Parts: sequence; C-alpha cells; structure tokens
Amino acid sequence: MTPADREDERRLAVPGRPSPLGATVRDGGVNFAVAADRAESVAVCLFDGAEGAEAETRVPLTTVDDGVWHGFVPGIGPGIAYGFRVDGERDPARGLRADPQKLLLDPYAQIVIGSLTDHPDLVAPDRDSAPYVPRSVIPASLRSADRFRRATPFSDSVIYEAHVKGMTAAHPAVPVEQRGTFAGFAHDAVLEHLTDLGVTAVELLPVQHFETELGLLRHGRANYWGYNPIAWFAPHLGYSAAARAGHPEGVLDEFATMVDRLHDAGLEVILDVVYNHTAEGDETGPTLCFRGLDNAEYYHLDPDDPSRYLDTTGCGNSFRANSPRGLRLVMDSLRHWVTVMGVDGFRFDLAATLGRSQLDRAHDCAFDPQAPLFEAIAQDPVLSAVKLIAEPWDVGRADSHELGRFPSPWVEWNGAYRDCVRDFWRSHEGRLAEFATRLTGSSDLYGAHHRRPLASVNFVTAHDGFTLRDLVSYDRKHNEANGEHNRDGTDDNRSWNCGAEGATDDVEVLALRSRQQRALLATLLLSFGVPMLLGGDELGRTQRGNNNPYSHDDEISWVDWRDIDGDLLAFTRNLLAFRAAHPAFRRRRFLGGAAAEDLTWFGIDARPMSSESWADPGSRSVVLHLDGSRDPDLADDGTPLVDDDFLLVVNAWWEPIDVVLPEAHGSWQTAVDTFSGEIDPPAGPTWAAGQVRKVGPRTLVVLRSLTKM
Repeated sequence: MTPADREDERRLAVPGRPSPLGATVRDGGVNFAVAADRAESVAVCLFDGAEGAEAETRVPLTTVDDGVWHGFVPGIGPGIAYGFRVDGERDPARGLRADPQKLLLDPYAQIVIGSLTDHPDLVAPDRDSAPYVPRSVIPASLRSADRFRRATPFSDSVIYEAHVKGMTAAHPAVPVEQRGTFAGFAHDAVLEHLTDLGVTAVELLPVQHFETELGLLRHGRANYWGYNPIAWFAPHLGYSAAARAGHPEGVLDEFATMVDRLHDAGLEVILDVVYNHTAEGDETGPTLCFRGLDNAEYYHLDPDDPSRYLDTTGCGNSFRANSPRGLRLVMDSLRHWVTVMGVDGFRFDLAATLGRSQLDRAHDCAFDPQAPLFEAIAQDPVLSAVKLIAEPWDVGRADSHELGRFPSPWVEWNGAYRDCVRDFWRSHEGRLAEFATRLTGSSDLYGAHHRRPLASVNFVTAHDGFTLRDLVSYDRKHNEANGEHNRDGTDDNRSWNCGAEGATDDVEVLALRSRQQRALLATLLLSFGVPMLLGGDELGRTQRGNNNPYSHDDEISWVDWRDIDGDLLAFTRNLLAFRAAHPAFRRRRFLGGAAAEDLTWFGIDARPMSSESWADPGSRSVVLHLDGSRDPDLADDGTPLVDDDFLLVVNAWWEPIDVVLPEAHGSWQTAVDTFSGEIDPPAGPTWAAGQVRKVGPRTLVVLRSLTKM
C-alpha cells in the first residue's frame, strides 16, 4: 500500500485548534498545530508502525490561522511517531528553503526518537530525508507539575556543574541499566554525594534533545556535551533508562522523577540551555526542522547574501530568539521546563546571541540589554522568578564580550574572575589589585550598574577547558585523542604543571599540586558572589590534559569513582560547610558607604595598603579584614546576619612569608589554611595584633577572631 493509498484510507484532518502548538491528545484523537507563515501547504506525516517502520500516512492540514496550520486527526493517540512536510517557495538566494521532501521535527515535540544518519539525501534537494532523520512522538497528556518550590537565595547557593551521563556512566553503586541516565543521576549514591558535599544546585549540561554533527558522525565520533540542539521541549532520549528498556514514552516521567528526587534532597535543578543555534548547522547542513518551516523567521541571515547565515555562535547558524516565532518558541519552551518538568532555573549558552536583533540597514546584529527576549522574561510571572544565568559572550563580533551588561534579574558567568584567579595563583605579575576586586564581588563589573556581588557566578573551571586537577598538572592542552591534531581547544589555559607535565610520581610536585588545588578552591568558595564547582573537581578528576573533550563519550569525560582524591574531597566538604556557616563570606552587597570599614586591606607589615602597593606589579600578598558585625547583611526575614571577624591572608609568592597581624579585635586563631589543608581545627595556637604569623608559599589562610566567637 502506498502512502497515497493510506492517505485516502484515513479521513482527512478536520479543522482543529491553532493553540497550543504541537501535538495535543484530546477528544479521541490528536490536535496538530505548527507555525509556518510562508508555507503554501503543510501535512502531518504519521508513522504508526502498522506496515513497518517506514510506513507513512500523510494527512494535509488545510486550516490556517495567522500562519499556524492546524487540524484534528481522530482515532490516533500517544506513542505514534510523526513529523511535518512543508511546501512553499524555494529560493535559497533569498533565504527561502521550503522542501516537502524533507521530514521536519515538530518544534514543540516532547519526545524525539531516532537520530541523524549521514546520507546524501539529507541535504540533496527533492530527495526524501525521512529514513535518515529523527521523529517526533505524540506524548500522553501531562499534568502541570506541582514542583515549583521556593528557591534557594543566590547568597546561599553553590552550583555544581555536571553531565547527566558522565556523572554515573562509571559509578559502581548505580545499577548498570541506570548508568548514564536521568534515573541514574537520581540514584541514592549520587544524591548522598551531592548533599554530603554541601552544594545546593546542580547545573546540568544540555539535556534537551540534540544531534551529533555530520562531521563527527563521518569520523565515528559523537557529540557528548550536547551543545547541538534541535528539539527544545524534549529530554534527550539517550539519557533515558526507560528508553533503553524499550519504552521511549517513559522519558518524560523519568526526567520529572529525577527533578522530584533532587528537590526532595534539597537540591535545585538548573538546565544549561542552548537557544543560540540549532543542529541544522550552516547552509550546507541538514534540514531537520526550522530551516524547512520558515528559514528567514528562525535564523539570522546575511543581509548581503541571504543564502548564508550570520554566525555568532561558531556553529554555523544563529537562532533568531527575538523574531515573533522564535521569541514565542523560546518562551514556551522555558515555561514548559519550569511548569511541567519542575526545573528551577537556566544557564543560557552563548547568551549574547539571544540579545541580538536583525537590523535591516546594517550588516550586524548588535547586542541589546533590552532585547525582546530579556524584556519578555522580565515580565513573565513564572520565568522572572527562576534562576537566570547568562554565559555573557558569543563569538566573532566586535561586541561579543558582554560581561556585566545583562539586565536584572540575570546573573553571569564571570570569565574575568576565572582568568584572574588562575593567573594570580600561578604567581603572574600585576594581578593583585584585580584579584582583590574579584575576591570581593567584581564591583568594577557590577557596582556601577547597581548590581550586587551575587550577579557574579564565580568559577575557576567548567566543562569547557581543564579540570581543576589538570589545571595544576599541564602547561599545554593534550587533545590528540580528538582526532584534530591537537588544533582544537583553546591555547589560553592559564595553567601551570607545577614542575612536571602530566602524570608523575614526584612527591614534591604532587604535594604542590594538592596545595594549588586547595588554594584555588578556597578562593572560589570564599569569594563574594555565587560559586560554581565543576563536577568531579572535588574528587580530583582528570581528563588527561584534554581541554576540549566534547566528543568523548568515554573514560576521558566520565567521572572515575574508583580513583578519588579522598583528602581533596574532605577539604572541599569542610570548606563548603565553613562557607555555609559564615555569612561574612556570602555578602549580598558591596561593602561601601557606611559598610566600607567592614572591609579593610593591609600589607603583610600590618600597614594599610597604599595606591603604590596596589600598583606594584610585583605585589603578590595582601591581608583582608572582614568585620562580621558592623552593619551586617539582613536575612530575608530581616534578621541581621552577624558573624565573627576574619582576616584573609593571601600569599601568591613561591616562598613562605611572615605576616604581621594588624590592629583589629584581639586575638586570632586559624580557621582555614590551604597549605596544610586544615579547616576549623579543634584547637591550635593563637596570635594577637602585632604578632607574626608565618604563611606558607602559594597559600590562603583565614584567621578568625576569638574575641567574637
């Protein structure tokens, strides 16, 4: 039986409803609605398996309202695979790329099965792509989630960046059938590790359905990180234990259950979302969804040559999140993950692209802090209340670095913090003054814009680049396993191997690496702002010097739970507990005006720091006094967050130094010493003002006042 015969056999769709978009089960059938403003005809294609995997029934959608094609198909229900075919004008030179031979995913698909298969028919015009592309699946009706809980304030938040698969792919306590899945991430062993560690939120690398680029497929590799999306409502099926067991429809409940279990453990869930580009790539890439629906509506086109894309992402295309259709799609997707799936916030990849508008008379898309997407989110009662984190840059434009320019309530990954802290602890000259600014919340970036230190998401390492262990073990990237002759990945690592490149048995080198990791962690977790810890850094995870393992779904990227640095794990746990116990390190505002005396800088001779000392490129040490009781921050209920007084002594010299304690509040006792790894020792020596305290090389020491304890 031919597809045409099957179309005659089934009733044509009756007029349906233009909203909601997507496939909605109701009244003994399914309502389909898809936006395709420039289309001349649209058909929904059903693959019900009645005559084999490739049996296709095409049902024309003959009703259109304001560019939305819709129809109700009776007698079908959840579990049936489908896609769309759109016919219309095709003139690539004008950016028009309709092709009814290309099967298109539903932009609102909640379940996606199958994956991209490399074949010439994917990109050849007038050739059927259906056998080689993923398909949407009709979902069952989902209830609105009762999962929207009170958020952890940013002042109390510690973010843990993790990969769903990498976290458990090699975890011996997780059942084999759950390893690398949403169910595995919600396993008791993982939850116990996260809660014992003391983090408050997990930030998951992309979980929306993504595809592997054709170039990687041709070399037998996979996109592991997931920064190549194509369906922004669908959890990635490759992370589903239910799908492995033959029940792909179970992915929705599995994801929601993971969120529930993380919430029950006191952890928020933040999704790393990629709305800046799609898996359709550049103009030579496959037509999977948006290109076939309405290319010019969904992508930034080059005004000089509309057959090509403006690319601010380095991935071949840039999504128009501020066009009418693009804006609605992104907003609907974000609300879906909050109100249906229950997540608590988002980290937006290459977020500068999301603030770019197409300009008719300029050959650029300028970044605008008041872009339509930012304004829409700010006015949305659901989305304005969740955590919004920007990666505040993209690539290839004069205004690609927008750190400090995102509007409230957004916060930002602070790349300047990462770079400065790395340089400071490898003893580079001229970084002390900036280090002090980064340590106390980056007022240069946020203070002038009436923002708070909490606008800065501080990090030293992230998925892109070296792990913490590799940061102190390698001078150079070692990406040979990526198959690109070590040309991929950044060369600007700001790393130091501590005397030997890579693995070594040298006891002194290993001891120095441990001290360097502790100094970096202590800086991160005691800085004003919101700390983000790269998952596995607390365990001493290594990627063997690979700073770009985006295509390694293997032991290079997975957490090795059998090779754990127990001392580093204990230090990180204790340091997080120390941070949680002391609001002096979780400041909600910059210390200025009446509170300026709460923060005082001294040289190691106990004299206040002078402008000459700050400007000296050879300066590598400083003492910070934090007054924990003068003009304290207020908790949400108005309770003063009174704390002890502290001295932070920072020594980036490669030799120990003698520090004269300044005149401030009586006697002092060690609370943190990164050289020895001690945190809150039960007893120890005390020092009074004017006495000398020796501080180890490349060490951060915190002293607590005994007077106020």
